[in-house]
Amino acid sequence: MKPRSIQVCLSPALLPLYAKENTIAVVIDIFRATSSMCYGLANGAQAIIPVAEIEECLAYAGQPACLLAAERNGEVVQGFDFGNSPFSYGAENVAGKTVVLTTTNGTRAIRECEGTKLIAIGSFLNITALSDWLKTQSSHVLLVCAGWKDHVCMEDTLFAGAVVSRIKTADSMLDDAARIADGLYQEAHLDIAGYLRNAGHATRMERLNLSRDIEFCLRQDLVSVVPIMRDGQLVCL
Repeated sequence: MKPRSIQVCLSPALLPLYAKENTIAVVIDIFRATSSMCYGLANGAQAIIPVAEIEECLAYAGQPACLLAAERNGEVVQGFDFGNSPFSYGAENVAGKTVVLTTTNGTRAIRECEGTKLIAIGSFLNITALSDWLKTQSSHVLLVCAGWKDHVCMEDTLFAGAVVSRIKTADSMLDDAARIADGLYQEAHLDIAGYLRNAGHATRMERLNLSRDIEFCLRQDLVSVVPIMRDGQLVCL
């Protein structure tokens, strides 16, 4: 049997270059979308529906037990219940609810992974649960970094490397991007927060007074859920 490949897509703009057959796509948007998705589902959200555009989100207005969340350029879009800060996804807000979410990068990356065998969601909050599950799978793995408006993001790449380091075996076929990401993680793993202090998206968030969000999104193993896409909704595995 051919060994499985572990690849890293550094930007959604590169997704058309990757095969989707027999592949699990793991979407990564550390600051903040995928972190909030993991946290929200762990806190009892019934489902999270990722949509690419604000208009798609508004189409769900008025539906029972449905919250509308929208973020653009790091800020909550006016008129929506909240954006993608993990602090909005506590049980007091989302338990028993369906959250329809659109973000600048993360939700678009999820939609662009359609056609793969399965879409899963990764964050530092669920890194061990995610990695342990991926180890049990025989499908190829494509770690998809949401980035920032199609540009490479350090935090997403570093997380991809953290997963590569956990799931690779002697037989795994790693592409160059996976090796680069793994190398970045090995360089940074002793002080991830310090390493990412000058990352582009971290500095953008600092300017928006979102340092608490950054700190929260770098916490490891806060939850044990593995969100997957099923019938257009993110639910717990």
